[in-house]
Amino acid sequence: MKRLLIAAAALLALATQAMPSFAAEGMPGATVRPDGRAAPGDRKARFEQWCQDNPEKCRELKAKAEERREQCKADPEKCRAEQQARREQWCKDNPEKCRELKAKAEQRREECKANPEKCRAEAKARREQWCKDNPEKCRDMKAKAEQRREECKADPAKCRPARQPG
Repeated sequence: MKRLLIAAAALLALATQAMPSFAAEGMPGATVRPDGRAAPGDRKARFEQWCQDNPEKCRELKAKAEERREQCKADPEKCRAEQQARREQWCKDNPEKCRELKAKAEQRREECKANPEKCRAEAKARREQWCKDNPEKCRDMKAKAEQRREECKADPAKCRPARQPG
């Protein structure tokens, strides 16, 4: 799951850097969240539109993203370290925004600590929606999770301890 998220984040980062920025008023039906970023569905639609408008650049971007995914599969620790370094550099370059995001994340952690069932239900709904939108990737992810569970059953020392309920 972490690899999938890392790969998705890398693809999204590459896509947003390569795409021209679109303001909500420039795209019919586009919405902007209170923090100024586009809603996830809008980003996907804008990326697909960008790919239609720039097929060669899109192929190059997707090839780079795939190459990056393969590199991260081969050396996940290196990718995690690089991602951490990019995050730290971004926070140095954008200290105000970084503080805001950290505060928002901390607030979310506190909310989830206070009401874990609500957070689990929200996460489950997001997963179900993602699986509905990405059935093939969902099947792959579920198969990998099952494989990982089997590996952990066979050798629990290689896996992190199970979370305690509540």
